[in-house]
Amino acid sequence: MPAPSSSPSPAASPAVAATAPDPSPAQGSGSASGSGSGPRSGLGPVALVISAGISVQFGAALAVMIMPRAGAAGVVTLRLAAAAIVLLVLCRPKVRGYSRSDWGTVLAFGVAMAGMNGLFYQSIDRIPLGPAVTLEVLGPLALSVIVSRRLVNVLWAGLALGGVVLLSGHGGGGLGFGSLDPLGAAFALGAGAMWAAYIVFSARTGRRFPQADGLALAMAVAAVISLPLGIAEAGSDLLVPSTLALGLGVAVLSSVLPYTLELLALRRMPAPTFAILMSLEPAIAATAGFLVLNQAMSALDALAIALVIAASMGAVRSQIRRKAA
Repeated sequence: MPAPSSSPSPAASPAVAATAPDPSPAQGSGSASGSGSGPRSGLGPVALVISAGISVQFGAALAVMIMPRAGAAGVVTLRLAAAAIVLLVLCRPKVRGYSRSDWGTVLAFGVAMAGMNGLFYQSIDRIPLGPAVTLEVLGPLALSVIVSRRLVNVLWAGLALGGVVLLSGHGGGGLGFGSLDPLGAAFALGAGAMWAAYIVFSARTGRRFPQADGLALAMAVAAVISLPLGIAEAGSDLLVPSTLALGLGVAVLSSVLPYTLELLALRRMPAPTFAILMSLEPAIAATAGFLVLNQAMSALDALAIALVIAASMGAVRSQIRRKAA
């Protein structure tokens, strides 16, 4: 999940921020802005996003080991709190010199991060992982369609959506979502909506704060939001050394590493392209399940994965060609 630039203007709306085709360098950041041309500049951010997805799925596998000990809310608390501590220590973000608007963006990013993680873990506590990830991906796909200014992006998103629908059979439940727990499905859809918000505010935070400072501060906000819920559900079980160690592993794999990679990618990639790339998550989850958990993939699963990958790669190639034109 999951996780995460520059801005056309500090007051840009989410839609404007998400559709900015050629953002300026991040304020105070020494990172590349992605102004280069050619395959190298286009494929670099793609590799960052894919690496982030792989990290998230291995983190999710580790989280499954903790959930019986600490519950869904407890896992989220361990993940976000550990990630916040690691990022705050590594980044040592400055807290002076920012406007009220800057802090509002960080707060919104933190709320989106807490909501995305909390709703997703509540979902997989009730429905299988495959359908949960599939429903969650609908949020970024919807974002890519809403903010897209080109018909080809709508077509690629439609193809990815077809793959997502086919992939809904992976991990149980069969085709469609009629047999799923309604509350679990609703949590997954809510997580998807928060994922879309995360994409927008991750990009805007990266524009306003240097390096990963904004990410560290937003992670702290998310941890504070989740802490009361985790304590209420797990209590002192959160302090068991083995549970804490596993929670740190989940934090690194599912939050610190992927969110940092995604934030770097969004500095050099338009948010609509990033959103379509997120449709790779069900495919990565299915592959991780096959390699790590020995979950066999059917021919229908393989077809769904092929459709999602084709749609995502097509969207990236379309974006690269647009920049080169």
